[in-house]
Amino acid sequence: MNGTSEGPAPAADLDGSAVTESDITTPARTEPPTHRAAFAAAPLAMAVVDREGTVVDANPAFGELLGAVPEELAGAQAADLVDLASDARTWHSYREVLRGRQAKLRCKRRLKHPDGHSMWAQITITPLAEGSQGSPGVLLSVADITARRELQARLRHLQMHDPVTRLPNRTLFFERLTAALEPESYEQGGTGRIGLCYLDLDGFQAVNDTLGHRVGDRLLAAVAERLTRCADEAGHGRATAPLVARLGGDEFALLVEDSTGTEQLADLAESLLKAVQAPFDVSGHRMSVSASIGVVERQAEGTSATGLMQAADTTLYWAKADGRDRWTLFDPERNAHRMTRQALASTLRPAIERGEFQLEYQPLVGMEDGRLRGVEALVRWNHPQFGMLTPNRFIALAEEDGSIVPLGRWILDTACRQARQWQLDHPDEPPIFVSVNVAVRQVWDSDLVADVAKTLAETGLAPHLLQLELTESAVMGSAGRPLQALQALSDMGVGIAIDDFGTGYSNLAYLSRLPVSVLKLDGSFVRGFQYEGEGVPPNPADEVVVEAMIQLAHRLGLTVTAECVETSAQATRLRRIGCDTGQGWLYSRPVSPDRISGLMGVKA
Repeated sequence: MNGTSEGPAPAADLDGSAVTESDITTPARTEPPTHRAAFAAAPLAMAVVDREGTVVDANPAFGELLGAVPEELAGAQAADLVDLASDARTWHSYREVLRGRQAKLRCKRRLKHPDGHSMWAQITITPLAEGSQGSPGVLLSVADITARRELQARLRHLQMHDPVTRLPNRTLFFERLTAALEPESYEQGGTGRIGLCYLDLDGFQAVNDTLGHRVGDRLLAAVAERLTRCADEAGHGRATAPLVARLGGDEFALLVEDSTGTEQLADLAESLLKAVQAPFDVSGHRMSVSASIGVVERQAEGTSATGLMQAADTTLYWAKADGRDRWTLFDPERNAHRMTRQALASTLRPAIERGEFQLEYQPLVGMEDGRLRGVEALVRWNHPQFGMLTPNRFIALAEEDGSIVPLGRWILDTACRQARQWQLDHPDEPPIFVSVNVAVRQVWDSDLVADVAKTLAETGLAPHLLQLELTESAVMGSAGRPLQALQALSDMGVGIAIDDFGTGYSNLAYLSRLPVSVLKLDGSFVRGFQYEGEGVPPNPADEVVVEAMIQLAHRLGLTVTAECVETSAQATRLRRIGCDTGQGWLYSRPVSPDRISGLMGVKA
């Protein structure tokens, strides 16, 4: 070695052999794929559109989608190719994107291929980067979403239809109903009216209970077929047939858009009833069913879906209550009464606490001498909205919800205090008794005996000056606790009277085993005593019946009061056949306590 450097040593190969410089090669540099190549190869249909909306270039996928050679599409208006000008909103957005004032447009369109088939496409339009090569405007891309739309449609159909009957379900029905009540639906021609038949099968639950749900479902499907047939017949010659839907259970609805009036709905309801009434052969069982139908027909303007369905539901309830197997038309007046009834029921208990009730008293007069013997306490409700209400407007409601118990206690206490006050104010006159109506629920839901004992003790009224009135049906059916309560009250010295006697059991023999002291003859017997016309005598049978009842009552040790005495002729005849006391407008209407004070000691 001479120590002289002659340059870098040759590199050693993996096998130890030398590699010369000439053996080392630089890898070839390949050009990356151009945007043009990607554009042409993309499976997504795309086209480049200039600022004027003209197609500059289209890829093969775009040509295939539209059934054309890509080169032939150059120069065409993109909006025409993909139907962007069919609605004003989309067209405006498209122009805004072309002008660079909107970042993006996405919409769906139904496009028609030249071979005749249609497809759903999702169209996206986005601006191309400024200054990029081959970027004169926007990129339009079209994706075929037909399969997805069809799947969505099938899923929506399953979601919106009842699996048992294949009818539209509640969701679709309300969707259609809501749309029909939109102003744009009824303001563009038509009658501007809407009708609804709300149908419920009578006694359908018995089918499920006895034959099973499978038979019940098949019966529902058979009913649905008949209802649909009726709807198709009703829609003959019209733009659309009524929509038939199953709302759930055995409830169906038929929606009539652009109805012509109640007569059209009545005819449809009649045909539905007849269709359902015909016997069904289901799974080897021959069965007959009936339906109740609520019918509503009104102007679409001002009507809401909720309001229409509430009216239909109410009317269906009326049809059921009226005897079933019938249709009933919505009656605003009847509905107003129902709404008033609900309003009263909801405010009964608070009204007792607010002191909205008051008592009036109707005289009970001795038939022999015409003198005041007692009074019947009659409750009135001074309602802040509906004015003065008589018992027939609210007592039944009070019995239904149980508020009759606190109301009854108030009546008992107020009446007894007033009777005692009359006694104190008129010490020289024979004291008069007060008669108070008692509901059976007061006996069951409260300790009536304890309530009466407490009231008499607090007011100082003697027990024999209190009379409790119960209806004939309540007393005649008394057993167990009610009978024990009546007996305890009688033993206490309180009088027990049967009100409206003669309208129920009329079992005089049973009376001998009850602690009853007074019979109050129903007014229908007394009204029969009136002359039917000028010179026409009354029916003698009425007098025979009443006289027999009075004689039997007297033999049982009971006294008799006649209600609804309105004429002196009635009073004369009642007195002649032995009636003890009378009550009615001949003597006085129900009056305030001070008016009763003026009648004490006065002969009627």
